[in-house]
Amino acid sequence: MTDMIWWLAPLLVLLAGAGVVVREFAKKNAHIWLASYLRRRLPQGVRGPVHVMFCFVDHFEPKWGRPAPEVETRRVQEWCERYARLAGKHRDADGVPPQHTFFYPEEEYEPHHLDALERLCRDGYGELEVHLHHDNDTADGLREKIRRFAAVLHDRHGALPRHRHTGDLMFGFIHGNWALDNSRCDGRWCGVNNELQVLSELGCYADFTLPSAPSDTQTSKINSIYYATDDPHAPRSHDSGVDVEAGRKASGDLMIVQGPLALNWRRRKWGLIPRIENADVRATNPPTTDRIDLWVRQHIHVKGRPEWLFVKVHTHGAQETDMETLLGAPADAMFSHLESRYNDGQRYVLHYVNARELYNIVKAAEDGHTGDPGSYRDYVLAPPATGSRAVQAPAAAATTLSAA
Repeated sequence: MTDMIWWLAPLLVLLAGAGVVVREFAKKNAHIWLASYLRRRLPQGVRGPVHVMFCFVDHFEPKWGRPAPEVETRRVQEWCERYARLAGKHRDADGVPPQHTFFYPEEEYEPHHLDALERLCRDGYGELEVHLHHDNDTADGLREKIRRFAAVLHDRHGALPRHRHTGDLMFGFIHGNWALDNSRCDGRWCGVNNELQVLSELGCYADFTLPSAPSDTQTSKINSIYYATDDPHAPRSHDSGVDVEAGRKASGDLMIVQGPLALNWRRRKWGLIPRIENADVRATNPPTTDRIDLWVRQHIHVKGRPEWLFVKVHTHGAQETDMETLLGAPADAMFSHLESRYNDGQRYVLHYVNARELYNIVKAAEDGHTGDPGSYRDYVLAPPATGSRAVQAPAAAATTLSAA
């Protein structure tokens, strides 16, 4: 009997520990994507140098917390002043400073906020794109909101690129509350089951919402750049899709560009359970060197082009509690680490890119191009008027947004 107790006790402890792990992962909806993470095989023996495209996208919401108007204005002004100073200290292999893509919410639009951000972008520090929070919406309502806001961004603020071959006005997109294609289990914060089709119809070149873990809107497909095909009668059609692949034609309705999602064994709850790394940068989760290295190790790339690696991270930049992290020493250290570890010219070459440039480089890889990806920053989508490398688009070109 005593022998049995000694044998049984460790087993009970093990089972109890496993139960705790399962419960913690269930609370964070890890069951949605964990199998994909465990099955994924990273590319081996990639011939160098590996080019690292680093892209910082921002759910930029000056009205977060419903502050007084003067607080909103101060937040935007602080971003414009401090980010220029911060980014001005850093350069990638192409001599480009860190890029920040401001996905500004349609429902929070204030002209003077965008006027200030426009000046920052014209100085070469980023670009403006489309962000939207909506609830219980319809396809027609979505069309009206996007058309109106995209026209304002383009006509008043010189934002949004045109397609070089068609002349169509295009935009990148981030969905508020993570609920792309009506993907929340409770049906809140969207309502449009054919959202991918509508976005594509309006000129969306790619969605940059994911990862959204630990939200239940997280897809089972992770660490990927892929095309999703919409089922107009069902939600979360982007839960799966076809990887963008070198030498293979585009497919589906919309490109989905995901950032890294992983288990971080360097940071464990109770010293036992790995924390979820979801590429979210904020004061409570600053961009430390171990996180940066974990982002790179997920090796997100176009299938067949593993030597071009994409790291897309995200934040909510205008939240008061996070601004010091994003504009102060933690962000400065992040860029310094990227430049010291991933820009030696032998093993790694670093490229700071905005969302549009990331898409262009992905399309160049898809078309079979090799070599220096920095040459393809403006490959398909020309820079907007606010871009530092802006070019003249066809004067008579029709726009998808006005013609749709």
